[in-house]
Amino acid sequence: MSIAHALPAPVRGSSRWLLLGSLALNLFFVGIALAMIIRAPAPSYWDPNVLVRIERLAATLPPADAGILRNQIDANRAAIEDAQTKYHSARQHIHEVLRREPFDVEAMRAATAQTRTSRLNFDQTVQGVFADIAAKITPAGRQALANWPPGRKTVSDKR
Repeated sequence: MSIAHALPAPVRGSSRWLLLGSLALNLFFVGIALAMIIRAPAPSYWDPNVLVRIERLAATLPPADAGILRNQIDANRAAIEDAQTKYHSARQHIHEVLRREPFDVEAMRAATAQTRTSRLNFDQTVQGVFADIAAKITPAGRQALANWPPGRKTVSDKR
């Protein structure tokens, strides 16, 4: 008598169930992997250049309003770019001050104050242009501006 005769013979149908179970488990994992690939978060669309973001905004407006927006931005492009460049430079200066050894706290305070001033000027420039734009576009265009980015819940939706 050999060892093969001493062990009980496997039931013929059990290997089929094992194969089906393994196949089902593999299909389950493949399904999860596909779902993760399909539902992966979209890459970020944020761009530090305000003109790029404004163009994305224009693409969501009614065509006539988008034309008004683009014309106003083009008319004020130099001022917007100048304010934006000064703001980004001021922010970069903070990084430079932080990297210096020995650290100078007064230089850091001066750099942050300059950044605040640059940011305020940048905001006032862009917001002033948008105030002019809002006065010229249709009510539907103003609603699109108020609800930008598309898909954002409005105040009335949150109640």
